[in-house]
Amino acid sequence: MKQLNWLITGGCGFIGTSLIQDIISSNPNANIRILDNLSVGTVEDLSEVCSFNQIRHTQITESPCGCELIEGDIRDSQITEDVCKGIDVIVHLAANTGVAPSVENPRQDCENNVIGILNMLEGARQHSVNKFIFASSGAPLGEQEPPIHEEKVPRPVSPYGASKLAGEAYCSAYYRTFGVKTVALRFGNVYGPRSKHKSSVVAKFIKEALAGETLEIYGDGGQTRDFIYIKDLISAIMLSVQNDVGGEVFQIATYKETTVNELTKQLIKNLKEYYPNLNVRVIYGENRLGDVRRNYSDITKAKTILGFEPQYDLNKGLKATIEWFKETSGLR
Repeated sequence: MKQLNWLITGGCGFIGTSLIQDIISSNPNANIRILDNLSVGTVEDLSEVCSFNQIRHTQITESPCGCELIEGDIRDSQITEDVCKGIDVIVHLAANTGVAPSVENPRQDCENNVIGILNMLEGARQHSVNKFIFASSGAPLGEQEPPIHEEKVPRPVSPYGASKLAGEAYCSAYYRTFGVKTVALRFGNVYGPRSKHKSSVVAKFIKEALAGETLEIYGDGGQTRDFIYIKDLISAIMLSVQNDVGGEVFQIATYKETTVNELTKQLIKNLKEYYPNLNVRVIYGENRLGDVRRNYSDITKAKTILGFEPQYDLNKGLKATIEWFKETSGLR
């Protein structure tokens, strides 16, 4: 790809730092502007993947030079417009994530996920940004007979699913009305290195197991998900930037259905390869409000149009993830 000016919202988080690391590995002189409110990811997390200048909102220039971090909130319409100056590609990762927080506080979920993407799309429109990649989810589809795919009618179960569906709708509207080339990527359950702040099942269980804590599975463990390794997810983002597509939605996952029980069994097996004396206890708790029973994705559209092809199966991905936690936790 030609030299692009990037804007990555939520760039200090798990996916953001992984994407920045990938961009810089291909182009050490990449120009990347990062907008993050530092509510989850940290300055230290970002410093592990790049050298950057932390600048104030008032110091934003006509285009980024190298990597620069602006601490700010996507609900602030002035900041979101200003950070879009001189940008070619926006990857919008900043969001209220997960079903449980949206059930606890639906209004906050809406403000972050709906007002936030509206502000970012407005910034893209005002500054003629060519491509806008939106991190969506399978949650907009709700309780469906899997595999889920782009032609199914969305029926969100959780407030999180509703807010992500609103984001997809705004992406469609801004493409068809204003010509912003939006691409909504419905991520599967993402896991991998750099996920130390995540509370989703793989990172949560690894951290708990290494700390000697009990692993709690919600419900009976028969619920299914489609687990995608971070490097495959980053590949999908890059393909979305490279391909001349707009106004599209893609399922980004592995097309494999895995129960939480199966995941837990495989994870414990892999952990014991690294820690033979590890004693892991598993208990079962109550079902969580807003969770769907079965969920995995048909990725035919992403394969056909984007050329997306996952390279990591669950065993390979879990081993790579455990290795990273082992190296960074200090436990040998």
